[in-house]
Amino acid sequence: MALYQPKPGSKIIPMAVAGARPDVRHDAADHDHDHDHDHDHSHDHDHDHDHDHDHDHSHDHSHDHDHRHDHRHDPAACCSGDACSSTLTAAPVTGDAPAGSSAWRLAIPAMDCPTEGRLVDKVLAAVPGVLRVDFNYIERSITVHQRDASLAQLQAALGSTGMPGRLLGHADSPATTVPAGESRGQLWLAGLLAAAAEGAVLAGASDSAGWVAALAIASMLAGGRSTARKGWYALKLRTLNIYFLMSLAVIGAMVLQQWPEAAMVLFLFALSEKLEAMSLARAGEAVRSLMALKPDTAWVEQGGQWQAVPSDSLQVGREVRVRPGERVPLDGVIVSGRSDFNEAPITGESLPLDKGEGDAVFAGAINGQGLVRVRVTAAADGSVLARIIRSVRDAQAGKAATQRFIDRFAAVYTPIVVAVAVLLAVGLPLAGWMSWQGALYQALVLLVIACPCALVIATPVTLVSALSSAARRGMLVKGGAALEAAARIRYLALDKTGTLTRGQPVVEDILLLQSGISRHSVLQHAASLEAHSTHPLARAVLQAAGDTPLLAASQLQETAGEGVTAQLDGHSWALGNRRLLARLGADVAAQAVPVPAGMGEMWLCRHGVPQAVLLVADALRPDAQAAVAQLQQMGIQLTVLSGDQQAVVGRMAAQVGISEALGGLLPDDKLAHIRRLAQQGPVAMVGDGVNDAPALAQAELGIAMGAAGSDTALETAQVALMEDRLDKLPQLFAHARRSMAVLRANIVLALAIKLVFFILALAGVATLWMAVFADVGASLLVIFNGLRLARAGGKA
Repeated sequence: MALYQPKPGSKIIPMAVAGARPDVRHDAADHDHDHDHDHDHSHDHDHDHDHDHDHDHSHDHSHDHDHRHDHRHDPAACCSGDACSSTLTAAPVTGDAPAGSSAWRLAIPAMDCPTEGRLVDKVLAAVPGVLRVDFNYIERSITVHQRDASLAQLQAALGSTGMPGRLLGHADSPATTVPAGESRGQLWLAGLLAAAAEGAVLAGASDSAGWVAALAIASMLAGGRSTARKGWYALKLRTLNIYFLMSLAVIGAMVLQQWPEAAMVLFLFALSEKLEAMSLARAGEAVRSLMALKPDTAWVEQGGQWQAVPSDSLQVGREVRVRPGERVPLDGVIVSGRSDFNEAPITGESLPLDKGEGDAVFAGAINGQGLVRVRVTAAADGSVLARIIRSVRDAQAGKAATQRFIDRFAAVYTPIVVAVAVLLAVGLPLAGWMSWQGALYQALVLLVIACPCALVIATPVTLVSALSSAARRGMLVKGGAALEAAARIRYLALDKTGTLTRGQPVVEDILLLQSGISRHSVLQHAASLEAHSTHPLARAVLQAAGDTPLLAASQLQETAGEGVTAQLDGHSWALGNRRLLARLGADVAAQAVPVPAGMGEMWLCRHGVPQAVLLVADALRPDAQAAVAQLQQMGIQLTVLSGDQQAVVGRMAAQVGISEALGGLLPDDKLAHIRRLAQQGPVAMVGDGVNDAPALAQAELGIAMGAAGSDTALETAQVALMEDRLDKLPQLFAHARRSMAVLRANIVLALAIKLVFFILALAGVATLWMAVFADVGASLLVIFNGLRLARAGGKA
C-alpha cells in the first residue's frame, strides 16, 4: 500500500475500510489491515465528525488507529534535515559499500574505455586506504571507497596514468566534462594525409618511399598522439590495453615498412574512438536530462517584492511562487492557488494533475495555467528529483551479474590472445609455415583483435540505456542487478490494500429498505449529512453522489463513535452505525440485511426508521483487471498476500482473476509464503516498501508502489514505481525482458565478430584494417544497439 501524503500540519486520515462488516466508524478502530502500522489519526475539522457505522468482526474503526507503524507524514517534519533527505554528497555511500568507509567521486575526462578502467583500478589499488573503486564509464567518473586514504596520493596515482582526476562536489556533474583526444580538425587532416599515402601506393608508389613515409608520419602526428601517449602510459605501468596493443601494432607496421597501413590504422582507430566517445556521451543524457529539470532559481518574497534566488539556497519551510509555465523549484506543498501540473518527468504520468491547497508538488514538475505559492518541504538535495538522479547515477556505476562475468572473462581472454599472438609470431616461422615478416604481421593483427572493448562496453551501455528509459517512464530501477532480476521473475506476490485496491473506500452498493425511497434520494440525503466532512467514508459518499444537489442541513449533531443527525427538509435524518440506530429507537434486528463479507454498513434513517444501507468497501484499482491479465499472459503467476480477512481477500482476487489469495497473514506469514514461492522460481513482492519489509527483502525483487510520496520506498526498494498504477508492473517486466534480450544480442555480436576475425587472422587473411574494425567497429555496433533502449518508449 502506498504511503499517504497529507496536508502539512495535519495527520493522516485512515485510507481503507479493508473489509469489515458492521461498525464502520468515522472515528473508531483498532483495525488490523494487511499492513501493520501505527497511525495516529486524529483529524481536526470545523465539524468534529465522529461518525460510527458498524462492522461485524473484531475490528473497531477509529481515527485513533493503532497499527504498530507510525506513518505520520507531515512533509515539513519528515523531509527536513537528515531524517529523510539522504544528502547528495560528493559520493553517497551505497548499501554495499565497505563497512566504515567514506567515498570520493572524481571525474576523469580522459577515461574513454573500460580497458582504461583496469589501468586506473591497478594504480589506485596500490594507494593505502583505498578499499574499492566503482566505475561509471558513461559519465567518465569513479567512486573511490576509502578509509583514511590521502586524496593527494590518490590524485597523484591517477596522474601517473595520464588520466588526471578532479574531485566532484555534491552539485557537480561529470557529464559536463569533455573527453580528451584530437580535435575534429586534426582528425580530418590525419584522414586526408593517410588517404593520400594509401592512394600513392595504389597508384604504384612503393610503401617504403620517403615521401609516402612522410605523408604517413604527418598523418600519425596529427591523429595518433593521444593513442601513442596512452600506449606509453600502459607500457610504463605494464598493463595490456587497446592503446598499448594498437601502438605496438603501428610500430610493427612501420618496422615492416608498411607506412600507409600504419597511418590508416591509426586514423581509423582515432576516428572510432571519437565516435565511441560521442555515443557514450549520448548514453549519459539520462542524468543530464534529469538535472536539467530542476530550475536553478526560485521566486521568493523579500522586502515585499518577489526576487529570484538560487534554489539550492532555500531552506525547508520557505515559501516560493511558481508562475504559469514554470517548473517547481523544490518539493513542497501548495499553500495558495490552484493549477494543473505536468509530473511526467517525475512519475511518468502523461496527463497533467489538478492540484490545489494542501497538495504536494515535486521539483521539476511543470506548472500549468495557475499561479501558486508553495511551501518548501525538502531541500534541493533531498527532493524526489534529486533522489531519482542519485539512483540513476548509482545504477550506472553498479554492476549487474552479467557485467561482472564479462569483466572476469575479459581479464582472462586478453592475456590468452596475446600469448597466442606471441606463439604465432615465433612458432610459425620456426615450423617453416610462414615467413618471419608474415608471422609478425598476423601476430600484430591478433594483438589488435585481443582487446575486448566491445565485449566490456556492451553491458554498461545497454543497462544504462534501459535504466534511463525506465526512469523517464516512472519506473525507478536500482541498477542492472535489479533489471536482470525483473527479467527472470516468474512469480509475483501482491499486497492487497493500496496495491490491488486504491486504499480508499467507495460506496459499492445501496440496499433500499423502504419502497418509497430511491437510490438518488438516498445519496442526496447521505451526502447532505456528510457535506462538511473530509473523512474517507464521507468522501466515498460524496463521490457516489456526484453532482447531486445537496440539501440545507440544520441542527447538525455529531455523536462520537456513532454517527451524525440533522434536519433536512423539515425531517430528522441520521447516518451512522447500529449503535446510533439503537439510540434512536430503530429496530435494526428486524432488518434482514444481506451484507457480503468485507463490506461496511452505513445506515440511513428518517425519523428513526431505517431507509437504506450504504455498503462501502475498499475499491479495486480501475486498471487492476487489465494489468493482471497482461501479467498472466507474460507467464507470471500471481498470488495475493494480505492481512485482511480471507473472505475479503478471496473476493478481491476473484474479481481480477487471481486464483491464489491468502488472507489473515502476519508479516512473518508473508515472509514464509515468499520463501515457499522462491523454491518454485524467481519471485517478486509488490508492497509499499515499509510495512511489508520482511517479504520485500526476502523476495528476489522488491517493488514499491506509488513511491513518489514515500522517502523510505525510494531509498529501500529495488524497484520504485513512482505512481499508484498497476499497469506499470507489466511495463516493468516487459521492459526488463526486452533489455536483457538486447544485452544478450550485444554479447553474442561482440563475441561473434571477435571469433570471425580471430579465425581470419589465424588463416593469414585478416589485415590490420580488419583488426581495427573488429575491435572499435564491434564497440560501435553494440553501443548503437544498446542505445535503442534509451528511446522514450523503450522499444527495441
